[in-house]
Amino acid sequence: MSKLLDSFWRAAMYCLHPRVIALSVLPLVIMAVLSLGLGYFFWESAIAVVRGNLDSYELVNTMVRWLEGLGLSNLRVVLAPVLLLFMAIPVIVIASLLFVAIFMTPAMVALVAERRFPQLERKKGGSMLASLFWSLGSTLLAVIALLLSIPLWLIPPLILILPPLIWGWLTYRVMSYDALVDHASSEERQQIFREHRIQLLSIGVISGYLGAAPSLIWASGAMFVAMAPILVPVAIWIYTLVFAFSSLWFAHYTLSALEQLRKRNSAKADDRTAPPAIKSIADETPAIPAVPAASAETPPGLQS
Repeated sequence: MSKLLDSFWRAAMYCLHPRVIALSVLPLVIMAVLSLGLGYFFWESAIAVVRGNLDSYELVNTMVRWLEGLGLSNLRVVLAPVLLLFMAIPVIVIASLLFVAIFMTPAMVALVAERRFPQLERKKGGSMLASLFWSLGSTLLAVIALLLSIPLWLIPPLILILPPLIWGWLTYRVMSYDALVDHASSEERQQIFREHRIQLLSIGVISGYLGAAPSLIWASGAMFVAMAPILVPVAIWIYTLVFAFSSLWFAHYTLSALEQLRKRNSAKADDRTAPPAIKSIADETPAIPAVPAASAETPPGLQS
């Protein structure tokens, strides 16, 4: 627990480093340009598709008419845009995570290693291509889990539990691998994953709940639809900062765990290769048998 808290505070302080702030600009710009560009060219047609699908369901129309009778007169107007924005949330989150992992994590891991672990050997147990395939495979599994869990979101407590858990698992998989890809060998990385799985998953889940903060922006409903061109970049910026912080947290924790692992393995290797202790001269000298003590009685021939 102490190592977990220590790496947490170190990551928080590193977020104020000028290099980290500068690195966070590139993913933010890319994501903002992509989201606003796609919205500009496809927003109206996407809303038309969603609204057409909603109108084809009589149950939805009945519910909308009932809610409009209760005073929600603009519900039919804002329902399709709000649903479209909520469907865009997983895409934005996953894209933000991948952009941070690609553009920020290697530089931030190098920063942590340079400032805190300058003597740590780089064993290159992975490659950027392997990291990319690992991230894409983990993302695919997370998307499948999200799609399968959508029906459970209708149960009120689970919508606050399942998505952050899935984001946390995905963050743990992507960030922990990228934090060790340069410094750890394949065997060391697997050993750290086995020994620190609970701690690493805890970092991921906490990061997942921190990543739920932009949901407060998305939950503003009709106001968010009207202010989407402003609030979308703000939400992306928050996602970027959260994932940058989690990347630093993973870097501090995993590199510290790697350093301790190597010290422990080195101590075990020294114990195995140490020569046997030299026996002392006293141990090599054979024992001299004890001489029996002289009898205190006088021999019979000398008696008077």
